[in-house]
This record gives sequence, structure tokens and C-alpha cells, in this order.
Amino acid sequence: MGDVVVGQDGLARCGWGASTPDYLEYHDTEWGRPVRDDNGLYERMTLEAFQSGLSWITILRKRPSFRAAFAGFEIEKVAAFGEPDVDRLLADAGIVRNRAKIEAAIANARAAAELPDGIATLLWSFAPTDPRPRPADFTAVPAVTPESKAMAKELKRRGFRFVGPTTAYALMQATGMVNDHVRGCFVEL
Repeated sequence: MGDVVVGQDGLARCGWGASTPDYLEYHDTEWGRPVRDDNGLYERMTLEAFQSGLSWITILRKRPSFRAAFAGFEIEKVAAFGEPDVDRLLADAGIVRNRAKIEAAIANARAAAELPDGIATLLWSFAPTDPRPRPADFTAVPAVTPESKAMAKELKRRGFRFVGPTTAYALMQATGMVNDHVRGCFVEL
């Protein structure tokens, strides 16, 4: 897969974005676009955490089931989940059934609910103030940055789990805090 590929529609896009219909839709309409609402950011954080050790396509294809299982990712609702909900989620074949990740998702909702200014304010405080240019190719895309390390450290300090520096950077990419659409990709943010 090249860094930029031209699809059947004639549009040049990041190579990964044309590899499957699911990726095409995600790349063209969502990835890298700013998400500033608390529930939307909590959803992305949760999905990025569930993705650890798995392919993103697996999570993307299970996303409707995740949304149903996790009450539409409404922070207050998930924060109220208890042990019966953990058991229910562990039995749900539509999601990734990993106890540590499920418990982390619930703990993260509780931590997010305690933030006085909301999770969006906290997460966006780590967005680079001097954004770097779009990467020329995938080799120029980092796995972690000083900002993602700082975000992960602060999240951990506040009781969040399963959001290390690499997951934090993936979250930053997915939610538009950084723009890693490679040069030549039609998406302009």
C-alpha cells in the first residue's frame, strides 16, 4: 500500500484509507476531523483503548455493537455501570470481551464524569499549539509525541486507564488534535 493512492472516484487519499470500504468511509468522513464534545471524545478514547493489540478494522466493524453495549458512550450512563454490566459486556459477542478493557472503559467514564470542565477541555489542552506540517509520508508519522506522553501522564494521574502515550497519540490523530493526513491526500483540515 502506498502513502497516497487514487481511488476509483479519482480522489487521492492516504493509502490505508482506500484499503477497505469501511476504512474509506472512516478516512473520508471522520478520521482527523475535530471532535470537541465530551461524549464523542470518550467514545474515541474507549475505542482506541479497545483497539490496543488488535487491528483498527476489527474495532471499526464492531463500533455499532460497542455503541449499543456502552449506552451510546454517554459518560454519565457508563459511569453508573456496575458488576452486572461488566458481566453483560463480557457475554456480548458483538464487542471485544476483555475484562481489563471493559473495566477500564467504566473507570474512564467515572474519571471523565469527575472532570470539572469536561474531558474535551482536558484532552484539547494537549493539542500542539504550533502544529507541524502534514507528513510527507507514513514514515514521518510518529507513534508518540511529547504531547501524547504528557496527555497519557495526566490521564493516568486522574485515574484513567488503558490510555498510554501511543493510544493517546492515536486519539489525537482520530479527533483532529493533529493532522496526519499525508501530503497529497484530498482531505484538507
